[in-house]
Amino acid sequence: MTRRGSACLVCFGVGWIIGSLPGELPALQDAFALQRQRLVEDIILPGGIKDPRVVEAIRQTPRHEFVGPAHRQAAYADMALPIGEGQTISSPYIVAVMTEVLDPQPTDRVLEIGTGSGYQAAVLAPLVDQVYTIEIVESLGRQAERVLKRLGYDNVHVRLGDGFKGWPEAAPFDKIIVTCSPEDVPTPLVEQLAEGGLMVIPVGERYQQTLTLMRKKDGQLHRQALRPTLFVPMTGRAEEERQVFIDPRYPALVNGDFEEPAEDPEQPPGWYYGRGVRLTRDDLAPSGRTVAEISNAVTGQPSLLIQGLALDGRHVRRVRLAGHVWMENVQPGKQVDELPMIGLQILDEKRQRIAHYWLGPWQGSSRWRKETRILAVPGEAREALLSIGLFGATGTVRFDGLSIEALGR
Repeated sequence: MTRRGSACLVCFGVGWIIGSLPGELPALQDAFALQRQRLVEDIILPGGIKDPRVVEAIRQTPRHEFVGPAHRQAAYADMALPIGEGQTISSPYIVAVMTEVLDPQPTDRVLEIGTGSGYQAAVLAPLVDQVYTIEIVESLGRQAERVLKRLGYDNVHVRLGDGFKGWPEAAPFDKIIVTCSPEDVPTPLVEQLAEGGLMVIPVGERYQQTLTLMRKKDGQLHRQALRPTLFVPMTGRAEEERQVFIDPRYPALVNGDFEEPAEDPEQPPGWYYGRGVRLTRDDLAPSGRTVAEISNAVTGQPSLLIQGLALDGRHVRRVRLAGHVWMENVQPGKQVDELPMIGLQILDEKRQRIAHYWLGPWQGSSRWRKETRILAVPGEAREALLSIGLFGATGTVRFDGLSIEALGR
């Protein structure tokens, strides 16, 4: 069977650990509700989500029901979590962003491509009339359908199949939300979107995608680029037939010196999920004149920037990670390890983290200085995530001249 599987966004965050002993079900549910409230207060609202209906949907949707027991302690962290078959459940913040952009209305019929865990459909369910969701990975689709049914989401309809073919019998749809990352929009989805309807979809290269809002007018899609983004790979032919192939034997960062022109000073090209970030001029910068400045005044609040890259441990044995850092009055966050750093997470083919390296952490104030480290790459490595930021610390940090270079093959 040709497979274009679900794909979910990657994001980072901090989880709150809770107990799960038998006989503690009411207390456990109260603990989950408390975590959802913290999620809203610490991540969703500071992240700029303004629609009160979307905020309430995130507050009420039991995300822990859509992950396996092994990951429930992190269910309300702002991060993607594995759900099997190499797929992940999207981070709550990204689900909130995509839901708000879709402008859900009580009379809407919504098509979702890439059911995954079912969490996005569950968030949409109380906001719209009907949700039609398609998942091509059979085991994931059946599991999501069981969970949605058990939780009483009667207006969510699940189908197993190729989402890029849409759901012709239920069309037209007022809104379409796509959680896979094609290089362009599949024609059937354009045809099945109602005139005047909205589609939110990430499009672009494997590691350089843009979350895009599209409105259908006179039969054509009119595009509005929203923000850089990163989805996990599609499966099967859709991923294999990408026109732009990223060679994992030669890992490299895009725009590591932040000199590429940016329309939005808060969105450096090639980077995504920026919080508390702005591009600024620094005449003493080590590389060029533009740097990424990350500031935070609220202890424990995430402030960071992320980039994904290909890295194949079968071909690359070691890498050199390097970057320049400048700091002003940086103090630890709620935990002593909440400090600025340059972090590199290495993932295997199932997108599970198998190694985590970093430059730093640092605190206090300092002029520009270069940091470098040579890292061993596990043979199971298939890709990596580089992150820079304060990670809950307060103060201001600047980054410039970031690079990663393969050393041994």
